Amino acid sequence: MAHSDFRTPRVFVSTPLDGTPVSFDRDQSNYLLNVLRLREGDGVLVFDGQNGEWRGRLGLAGKKSAELLDLRPSRPQPPAPDLLYLFAPLKHARLDYMVQKAVEMGVGRIRPVLTQHTQASRVNTERMRANVIEAAEQCGVLHVPAVEDEEKLDRALGRFERDEPLRRLIFCDEGEETTNPLGTLTALPRGPLAVLIGPEGGFSEDERRTLRALPFVTAIPLGPRILRADTAAVAALAVIQATLGDW
Repeated sequence: MAHSDFRTPRVFVSTPLDGTPVSFDRDQSNYLLNVLRLREGDGVLVFDGQNGEWRGRLGLAGKKSAELLDLRPSRPQPPAPDLLYLFAPLKHARLDYMVQKAVEMGVGRIRPVLTQHTQASRVNTERMRANVIEAAEQCGVLHVPAVEDEEKLDRALGRFERDEPLRRLIFCDEGEETTNPLGTLTALPRGPLAVLIGPEGGFSEDERRTLRALPFVTAIPLGPRILRADTAAVAALAVIQATLGDW
């Protein structure tokens, strides 16, 4: 496996990469030329989430515009992770953190769901997408998870059962009798997975009953302590990736 180069500036581009020169937009040019103070000829890495990572030489297309020349492949594109991440949105910085950590932990898709106790009244999907890209740029991730539109939990569950019948949904529930998730997870067969994290106030009793009644849902605990939602997300993704994922 080729390792990421963390010493060279790395930028996500929306234009499909095929070896031809890349024109950076105004914000990217400002970041490279004025924030990082790169000079003409310096090395830059780019990726588009589909065609691997490429290395090129920084060029100047004007006083305030930068481009990347002489591109050559740096790392091939790996298969996209097949882990769906559903969560009740939080507010502002804690939501940013949750989305960024999900990218680092290897999720394939991100889908916010609105529960009875969800505290955030509106979901800024554009901000979530920006956080996804930033996390991928900083951590050497080549796959850029898709951010899907938010929907209410009951609708998400209905569509989940209809559209993804082979995918098991792992539901993080502090009401489990045991505190160790490993026994439940290691007993599950390997296959497509999704993980569901609730809001700060937890799932309502009605929501818990609905989830537990669904044949494609498995409930797990996350240890003997009550975790904040953003902490629970990292803990859940870590234990699932370690037992059933790509770790």
